Amino acid sequence: MQEEMTPEIYQAYIDILREELVPAMGCTEPIALAYAAALARQELGRLPQMVTVAVSANIIKNVKSVVVPHTGGMRGIEAAVAAGAVAGDAGRQLEVLADVTPERQSELADWREHTPITVTQADSPFLLDIDVTVAGGGHTARVRLVGGHTNVVRVERDGQTKLDRPCNEEQPAKGTDRSLLSVERIITFADELNPEDVQDVLQRQIDYNTAIAEEGLRGNYGANIGRILLQAYGDDVHNRAKALAAAGSDARMNGCELPVVINSGSGNQGLTASLPVIVYAKQLQADRAQLYRALAVSNLVTIHIKTGIGKLSAFCGAVAAGVGAGAGVCYLHGGRYNEISHTIVNAIAMDSGIICDGAKASCAAKIASAVEAGLLGMQMQAHGTQFYSGDGIVTKGVENNIRNIGALAREGMRETDKTIIRMMTASSC
Repeated sequence: MQEEMTPEIYQAYIDILREELVPAMGCTEPIALAYAAALARQELGRLPQMVTVAVSANIIKNVKSVVVPHTGGMRGIEAAVAAGAVAGDAGRQLEVLADVTPERQSELADWREHTPITVTQADSPFLLDIDVTVAGGGHTARVRLVGGHTNVVRVERDGQTKLDRPCNEEQPAKGTDRSLLSVERIITFADELNPEDVQDVLQRQIDYNTAIAEEGLRGNYGANIGRILLQAYGDDVHNRAKALAAAGSDARMNGCELPVVINSGSGNQGLTASLPVIVYAKQLQADRAQLYRALAVSNLVTIHIKTGIGKLSAFCGAVAAGVGAGAGVCYLHGGRYNEISHTIVNAIAMDSGIICDGAKASCAAKIASAVEAGLLGMQMQAHGTQFYSGDGIVTKGVENNIRNIGALAREGMRETDKTIIRMMTASSC
C-alpha cells in the first residue's frame, strides 16, 4: 500500500529541504568554529586578547587539514577561530567569513601572531561539540555549539549565563521531524511537487554548486581530481557527473572563496547530491520542473540516509550523497519506487566501507567514487541485476538497508572513528 502524502507531510518535506539546503562558505566544521568565535567576540564586545577552545575529537579530525577561506591559505582550528574572532560576521552564520576584506585579512594575520589560542580536546559525549571562551578588557565570554553547526546551546558573559539549552544530537533543535522521511514518500512528494514551492532553495543550489564546480575545473585546487577525471576518461555524461562533483570539492577543500549549498551539514554532501543530477538533466534536456523534482529526490534520500548516520562519524558522508545522486538520476530516467529502491540498495552495497578521515583534498576522490557507486547502482537495476538479501550487509527492503547503514556508522564504526582520530592526532592537533 502506497504511503500517504498528506498536505502536512508535503509541507514537512518542503521545510526539511529549507532547513538542510543552506549556503556555507568553506568547510562547515572550521566555519562552525569561526561562527562560535564570532559570536563570542560579539558577546565580549571587543577584540579578544586570549582564546580558549575545547572541541570534540571529530571537530579536530574535520578541521585539521582544510584551508579556511579568507585567511591566505591558513589551515586548522587556530586559523578558523582567529578568522571568526577578528573578521567574522556572526549574523551570516555559515557564511560568517563571506565578507572578509583584504584589510581584515591582514589584521587577522597580525592578531593571530600576537594572541594566544589554546586548543584542547573536550571530554564530550557529542561528536560535534565546540566550546569557545574569549577574554579581553577584564571580561570573558563563552559560546558552545553542540549537535549542529549553528546550534548554540550556551552563551555566557563574565560567568553569567545568558542562554542555556539542552544538548542533543538526535534531532535538530528547531527542526522538522526527519522520521517522516521514507523512500516511497520522497518519490510521491517529488511527483506531486509544485516547483514554485522549492524554486528559491533548489535554484540557489544549482547556481552556487555549479559555480564552484566550474571554478574547481578552472583553477589549481588540491589534487585537481575533477580535471584529472576529464583529462583521463573524457567528457561523456557519466564521467562529467563525477568530475564536476569532485571539482567542487577540489575548490572547497582548498580555500576557494565561493559559497556552496550544503546538505545535512556538509558542503561536500551538497555538491555530491546535486551536481550529478544537474549534469544528467542537461544531457537529457530535462525541463526546470523535472530537474527540481530529481534534485528533491536526491537531496531528500541523502538526508534520509544521513539522519541515521549522524552529522559526523567514521562513515564518509559522500557515500550517502552518492546514493542520493544515483536515486535522483534514476528519477530523471523515469525510475520510480521499484527502480530507485534497487538503485539505493545496490549503491549502499558497494561503497559502505569508505571511511571519513577528515576534510581535505582527497575528499574529492571519495566523492568521485561515491557518485560512481550511485550511477552503477542505477545501471545495475536498468540491466536487470541487483544485490540480494544476504549479500554481506544487504537485507530485504530499502528502508531496512538504510537503517542498517545508520547502525553500521553509529555503532559499528565507533572504534574505527577513535582509531582514525588517534592516527591523525599522533603528531599534533
